[in-house]
Amino acid sequence: MKKYIYIVALFFLFLFDKVQAVCPICTVAVGAGVGLSRWLGIDDSIIGLWIGGLTVSMIVWTVSWLEGKKIGFTGLNFLIIILWYALMVVPLYFMGIIGHPYNALGVYGIDKLLMGIVIGSIGFYFGAEWYFYLKEKNGGHAYFPFQKVVMPISPLIIMSIVFYLITA
Repeated sequence: MKKYIYIVALFFLFLFDKVQAVCPICTVAVGAGVGLSRWLGIDDSIIGLWIGGLTVSMIVWTVSWLEGKKIGFTGLNFLIIILWYALMVVPLYFMGIIGHPYNALGVYGIDKLLMGIVIGSIGFYFGAEWYFYLKEKNGGHAYFPFQKVVMPISPLIIMSIVFYLITA
């Protein structure tokens, strides 16, 4: 069954005719990272990093799509942010993944998955912003091929390694 989900996801990749604010390859890479991590039994703090990155990517896509359709009102971006995080976190909570007592970090009881989502969101966002900043400084051109993919994903990879070393 899982094979069919991946085939359908790959099919949708070919429907895009231009690169959006955060490109489809980047979003698929984050989604694949989440699935692979869970399958390999990786710590939930690391999985949370990738879920956070995926959430930010979906927020940026949604905002860009609505702007392209000239749909907007005061507070729309805030509403989109709240809705995407609710779509990601609420099901995980009701499934017992977020809030599970054995999934807490340290004496403070911080949920590992939720902590990863927050830190991953911040890292992915700043990686994407860094790309746009460098592109602007370079006359609107990337410094190297696939820089738009590499820069938002790099913080997630680096933080995944750091979290692995901490939790191993």
